[in-house]
Amino acid sequence: MGRGSTVRIRRNVIDGVDAVLADTDRSFPRHCHDQFGIGVILDGAQISASGRGQVEAEAGNVITVNPGEIHDGAPVGGGRRWSMLYLDPARLATLAEGRDGEAVTGCEFTAPVVTDPRIAARVSAMIAAIHRAGPTGDSLESEERSLLALAPLLGMLGERAARGIAPGIGRALALMDDDPSAPLGLRDLAEAAGLSRFQVVRGVARATGFTPHAYLLRRRIELARRRIREGLPLADAAAACGFADQSHMTRLFTRTFGYSPGAYAAA
Repeated sequence: MGRGSTVRIRRNVIDGVDAVLADTDRSFPRHCHDQFGIGVILDGAQISASGRGQVEAEAGNVITVNPGEIHDGAPVGGGRRWSMLYLDPARLATLAEGRDGEAVTGCEFTAPVVTDPRIAARVSAMIAAIHRAGPTGDSLESEERSLLALAPLLGMLGERAARGIAPGIGRALALMDDDPSAPLGLRDLAEAAGLSRFQVVRGVARATGFTPHAYLLRRRIELARRRIREGLPLADAAAACGFADQSHMTRLFTRTFGYSPGAYAAA
């Protein structure tokens, strides 16, 4: 019998940071976030496909995710438990101010898994301090811990690799990225790309691993999460993000993230 699934979320635990604690044996489908993710595997192990290759992480390892990086996750040997922070790019940039005069714009974490126990201890301390601070608490300790934990990770930031995408397919993707809520069809994507509909389906799948419809749905669900974070009621978020109804958004949201939009709104 599996261990089941427990996911706890704290939204905006400090400005621009969400915290997720998960204990689950479920597998997550390919999806992406619009934030940087930094966390620690606390128990068990998992394997995942990411934009940086196939990786496996076990208890004591630090894991990272870049904004827009398509990834999945499956347990190894039963289940796993992890604690994760999701930081808005602007928040990470604020914490990284003064990093040898460099900015994080256009950068990404190059290592999806970090096995150094010293870094893991710092990241764990950072997560605990951020939880203690909360949205209205004294943020001095959390910022100190964040800087100490992020210092070695920021050294692993590298220039974001350019995606080898044909210009036409890039235009089709941009059409979906710019307004995921728009009622787009293959004809619209083909016209933007200057290609046939078949070429668009094949090209988008090669570039992203998703068909155009699946890619658009994932952009919509990420948009819905942003709108819910901003306080939009669930039914309004579903309508604003192009879903047929709230139940459609809820099914996809829960399957993708492991928790419902209602739980996320209440966090």
